[in-house]
Amino acid sequence: MTPVELAERLEVPSTHFDNLNRRLLAMERDGQLLPNRKGVLLLASKLDLTAGRVQGHRDGFGFLIPDAGGPDVFLSPREMQKVMHGDRALVKRTGYDSRGRPEGRIVEVTERAHRELVGRFLNERGVHIVVPEDQRIKHDILIPPGDTHHAQQGQVVTVEIIDPPTGQAPPIGRVIEVLGEIGDPGMEIEIAVRKFDVPHQFSEGAIAQAAKLPVAVRPADRKGRVDLRDVPLVTIDGEDARDFDDAVYCELLESVPARGESIGAPDAGDDAAPASGVRSQRAGGFRLIVAIADVAHYVGPGDALDRDAIERSTSVYFPRRVIPMLPEKLSNGLCSLNPQVDRLVLVCDMVIGARGQIRAYQFYEAVMHSAARLTYDEVWAMLSGGPAVAPPPARAALLPALRNLHELYRALATARQARGAIDLETIETKIVCDPAGRIERIVPSQRNDAHRLIEECMLAANVCTADFMRRSKHPGLFRVHEGPTPERLQLLREFLRSVGLSLGGGDEPTPRDYAELAT
Repeated sequence: MTPVELAERLEVPSTHFDNLNRRLLAMERDGQLLPNRKGVLLLASKLDLTAGRVQGHRDGFGFLIPDAGGPDVFLSPREMQKVMHGDRALVKRTGYDSRGRPEGRIVEVTERAHRELVGRFLNERGVHIVVPEDQRIKHDILIPPGDTHHAQQGQVVTVEIIDPPTGQAPPIGRVIEVLGEIGDPGMEIEIAVRKFDVPHQFSEGAIAQAAKLPVAVRPADRKGRVDLRDVPLVTIDGEDARDFDDAVYCELLESVPARGESIGAPDAGDDAAPASGVRSQRAGGFRLIVAIADVAHYVGPGDALDRDAIERSTSVYFPRRVIPMLPEKLSNGLCSLNPQVDRLVLVCDMVIGARGQIRAYQFYEAVMHSAARLTYDEVWAMLSGGPAVAPPPARAALLPALRNLHELYRALATARQARGAIDLETIETKIVCDPAGRIERIVPSQRNDAHRLIEECMLAANVCTADFMRRSKHPGLFRVHEGPTPERLQLLREFLRSVGLSLGGGDEPTPRDYAELAT
C-alpha cells in the first residue's frame, strides 16, 4: 500500500502524517521497504528483493549497488538491456556467476536516471540513432524521422529520452539540441557539461531577478556599512583567475589585547570605522582584514537566484571556460572584487599577536574599493626581489602592506605547526591549452609564499568564524575527517616498521603525530 493508504489504515491523524512519512523514508534508506514505480511500499523481507542503483560497465554487463550495503549483484548484458547506468531497480538474486559473485535479474525499474543524454547522431541504413557518449550506457537510442532536429551524420547532439529501454525494445528519443562537430573547439567541454548533468542554463526567474539588480554599488547600498574604501585591500589570485571573491590587508600594531579580551563591533554609521586602537596589554602584532563579497546582499533565502545557486552548489571551472554559480552580472560584476570599483563585503577584522595567536576578532558588513588585482607570481616577485628589483610605481605603495602580510604568514604558519597541523606540500599541475582550446601540455604549478600567505589568511578567518559560531551556538555545516580504521592503522604501522619509521600516538594518533612523521 502507499503511505497515504497506510496512514488511513493506521488511523494516523493528518497532523502526524509528516512524522510517519519520515519514518517510512528512513526504512527505505535502510532497505526495509522497497517502493515501486506506483509508490506502493513493499516489505523487502517478504519479497527477497534487493533495491539499489545500477552501475554499468563499458563491456555491457553491470552491477546493482545495494542501498542496504553488502556485496554488489552482477547483472548480465541481457539484464542490462532493461536499464541504463544510474537507474534504480529491484533485483531478485538468482544465484552466483562463474566468478562466485551474486547474480540477479531485474524485477522492476523504480527510477530512471536519465531524462537527457549526449551522444553522436548516426544514420545507419536509413535508421537514425544516437550513440551515447557515456560508454557505460550500451543502448543505441532510436530517433523517429521527424525528431532529428536537422542533425547531420556524426554530429554531437543532446537527445531527450521519450521511451526508456524495456529489454525487448530499444530506448526511443528525440534530438533537442545540436552541439556541433566532434572536432569543434571546446566540444569536449560541451559534452562534459551534459554528460555530468552540470546545470548550465539559469532559470527565467533568476535571469529576471539579475536583470533588476544595479550595475554598481549605490549610495543606498552603503548605508549602515563600515566604510573601508580608504584601506588598500587587494585581491591575490592566479593569473588565469576569472573572479575575485576575497581581499586582504595587513598593518602592524604596536600592541595587541591580551588573550580573552575582545573588540566591540564598530557602530555602523556614516563615519564608522573598525576599532583597531583598543586598550592592550601585550606588545606587538598585526591587524588582518579579510573581506569576502557579500553575496547575501543581492541573493535572498529562497528567491530565484538562491534556488539556482543551490542547484549548482558551486562554480565549475574548465580550461578557458567557467560555468558560474550566479549570473555573470553577479559573478563577474557586483560580487567580484574587481579593482578600482566599490564593492559590498563581509569582513573578518582580526588582531593577531606577534607569535600568530588570534587575540580578538569582529565581523561586520562593509564597503571596499580594491586597490589592485594582484597575482601570486607578481606578489612573490615584489616580496623576494630585494631592493635591486623595484616594483612598478603603481604597485610600490602596496609593498608595505604586502610585507606585513608576509611577516604575518610566517607567524601564523609557525603557530599552526606548533599546534600539530599536517602540512603536505604536493605538486599540482596546470593544463595549458592552445588557441583552439585543445590541451597542449600539462606542466607543474609552482607554489610560492604568496599562495601560502593567502591560505593562512583564509584559515585565520575560518578559525574566527568557527569560534564565533561555537560561542554563539549558531548552527552550521560541519565536516569531519574520520581517522583510519584500526585495520588500516595496523597496516600503516607494519609498513613504517619495514622502512625503519614509526608512528606515535598509540591507538589514536593525533594530527601532531602524523605531522611529526611527515617531517
